[in-house]
Amino acid sequence: MTTPSIVVKGLHVTRQGQEVLSDLNFQVAAGEVFALLGGNGAGKSTTLLTCIGMLKPSAGSVTICGHSAADEPEAVRRSLAYLSETASLYEHLSARENLRYFLELAGTKPDPVAIEQALDTVSLQADARDRRSAGFSKGMRQKVAIALALLRKTPVLLLDEPTSGLDPVAVEEFNRLLITLCQRDVAILMVTHDLFGACEVSSRIGLLRDGHLVNQFEASRDVNGKLIHVDVNEVKRSFAGREAA
Repeated sequence: MTTPSIVVKGLHVTRQGQEVLSDLNFQVAAGEVFALLGGNGAGKSTTLLTCIGMLKPSAGSVTICGHSAADEPEAVRRSLAYLSETASLYEHLSARENLRYFLELAGTKPDPVAIEQALDTVSLQADARDRRSAGFSKGMRQKVAIALALLRKTPVLLLDEPTSGLDPVAVEEFNRLLITLCQRDVAILMVTHDLFGACEVSSRIGLLRDGHLVNQFEASRDVNGKLIHVDVNEVKRSFAGREAA
């Protein structure tokens, strides 16, 4: 049996004397999108920061591709790409220049052909690739960031509120990108407020409330094994607190 790419086991995290996460348990396999859904203060961002080794657990563990996030943060960061709510690019550089720079920073020799293929995969317009990124929309910035993840071939992708502020067309494009990444066996952990978007793209959803994982939902499959959307009404009822946790 293949070891999951992300394993969160018995995780407790305390910040400023207050327990933010309590006995959190979940796993994310290659080719799967696991969405953590919750309101403000639920502990979503704390979960991601612990996964990348920026916060230390008070108990429990996080492993990424077999590496401890607490004890081997450098190995963990080589195994993942992290996309914050606003993708950070050097604004005086173009999309291509940003990719070349970040690849060199990661110790990878930039391949012009591979860069073009990655930009094609994320559907960044050809006329935007040599423009300074200062004028890029959030959706365009995310495309460059995901192109970088493709070029680095990281097996894990962490997403923090990736569709916040995107228009419906950009959300649809972003969701198609996630499907492409899943087909390449990337394990994706996404935290979000977007209940409907999470149901559309996720293999599984965990509902986080006050640092506790109070419910989980799994997408069903059709007769051919293809994923069907998670039942949005079921998640909505639980999210609203009308079901027992």
